[in-house]
Amino acid sequence: MDLRRWPRRNDPASIQARQDAVRGLTQDGEVFAHDLTPWVKAQESLTGVAVIPVAVVGPLSIELGDYELDEPAGTLRERRRAPEEVFVPLAHTEGSMSISLHRGARAAAESGGFRTYVLRDRITRASCFVCKSTEEAVALARWLGDQLEAMRAFLTETDDPTLSRHAKLREVETHVVGPMCHVLWAWTTGDAVGPNMMTRNSYALNMGFVMQRAPVRPQRAILEANMGGDKKISHRYFERGGHGKTVLAECTLTEDAVRRVLRTTVDDLLGLAWAGTHGAVASGMQSVAFTPATAIAAVFAATGQDLGMVGTSSMAHGTGHRVDGGLNVAIRLPGLEVGTVGGGTTLPYARSWLGMMGCAGAGKVYRFAQIVAAATLALEISASAAMATAGSENFFRAHHERGGLR
Repeated sequence: MDLRRWPRRNDPASIQARQDAVRGLTQDGEVFAHDLTPWVKAQESLTGVAVIPVAVVGPLSIELGDYELDEPAGTLRERRRAPEEVFVPLAHTEGSMSISLHRGARAAAESGGFRTYVLRDRITRASCFVCKSTEEAVALARWLGDQLEAMRAFLTETDDPTLSRHAKLREVETHVVGPMCHVLWAWTTGDAVGPNMMTRNSYALNMGFVMQRAPVRPQRAILEANMGGDKKISHRYFERGGHGKTVLAECTLTEDAVRRVLRTTVDDLLGLAWAGTHGAVASGMQSVAFTPATAIAAVFAATGQDLGMVGTSSMAHGTGHRVDGGLNVAIRLPGLEVGTVGGGTTLPYARSWLGMMGCAGAGKVYRFAQIVAAATLALEISASAAMATAGSENFFRAHHERGGLR
């Protein structure tokens, strides 16, 4: 079929035409055997579905914080804390992963449970204004530094239907290199991840505010110039946070739980952490963690999150140190990009799994971020324990016995 004539709409006739065109290239008709009505607004050129099995693990015992944003600065304030038990859905096809996460959750539960914290909430669009010279770029940066309140007023007062009223401008940061003035627009976007919201608002600031009002007129405005950590790991955001939710999870494992549930010792876990940290440094690895992307991707797939954001969201820094009676372990996710409204979260299956965790809809995004962090730490605990045994025998056996075809 001529690519120019490929049907792109999601009306029944176009869907049928695409299915007919590729039916002979698939091994069976299962991919076309589902009602696609709930998914017609999910993406373009809808043709079929990919069904991923979902495990439910838990309950995870978590002491969750309840958070809200203070205005106008957008700083997070913790209102209260409460212990809860939460079941977590995991969509994946990796043998031994679900049982491993369950084991880590059990070890934590028998040691008093997880504690989670949200430190920061931002999403950034990194624009760039190309000027005639470095002198003009510096002048533009200085001017932008004084315009925060004026830009907030511009967004509030502008009668533009493309603007999002949920995306709120919090900070403006500039970085000049040569004739380029890079500008980091930092936003909060409510319970949505927010890329669509902040993209629309950043474009309005670029074209309607900066290009029209700046004392020097840039030669060119670029909406995203690759400094914003968008779907890419970044040392800047690994260190500072600021592209997604910055979330911490920790627990203190008792020596009994380490020995009886994890089948290893505190000394072996510390020895693994020592070797693994130096291995990460030697390789120039961005993160210091075992396998955060595994748990995060599984929760993302089950709950309708943007899978392109797994990489950024999986930047992680894990720690472990001996305390009286056991081992304190923690993980920091500096840029966890999650939402509980909009996008794929509106799909029926995603809404159901979010609802099971008490995370569907508005006012739930900080709760969801903390649950993802706890689940990630649960898998880190168990996978590390399997690797910490002599010769890493438990890790080998898990992959040998549950790894599928041999």
